[in-house]
Amino acid sequence: MRVDKYLWAVRYFKTRSIATNACKKGHVKIDGESVKPSRNVYPTDKIEIRKNQINYKIEVLDLPKSRVGAKLVSIYCTDITPKENLEKLDLLKYSQDYYRKKGTGRPTKKDRRELDELKENTKDELE
Repeated sequence: MRVDKYLWAVRYFKTRSIATNACKKGHVKIDGESVKPSRNVYPTDKIEIRKNQINYKIEVLDLPKSRVGAKLVSIYCTDITPKENLEKLDLLKYSQDYYRKKGTGRPTKKDRRELDELKENTKDELE
C-alpha cells in the first residue's frame, strides 16, 4: 500500500491529498528517510510524521483495505511517539491561550463606536 494512502486510512490525515502534500514536503519519513507519496509501506516499518509542529512516530502492524474507523486504528498501527513530543502539544495550546484569550481579538463594530465616542469625550474635556 502507498504511504499516503496508508496515512489517510489510519486517520493521520483528513484527506489523501493532504497526506500526499505532506510526503512531498518531506514531513513523512520511513526509517529516517524522506519518502515520496508512492513509496510502499510494509508491516514493521516505522513512520515518522511531522504534523502541527509535533513529530509523531508510528509502527505499521498491518495494512487496511480502506479507511478504518477511529476505534479500529490500533489494529493497524502502534503509536510510539515519545512523551516529550506530546507534552510539546500541551505547551503549544497553553502558549496560544496566554497570548490571546478565546473570544478576544478585533473589536466589534459596537466596540469601535464606543471607543470613538470615548476619544471624542476626552478631547472635549481637554479643550
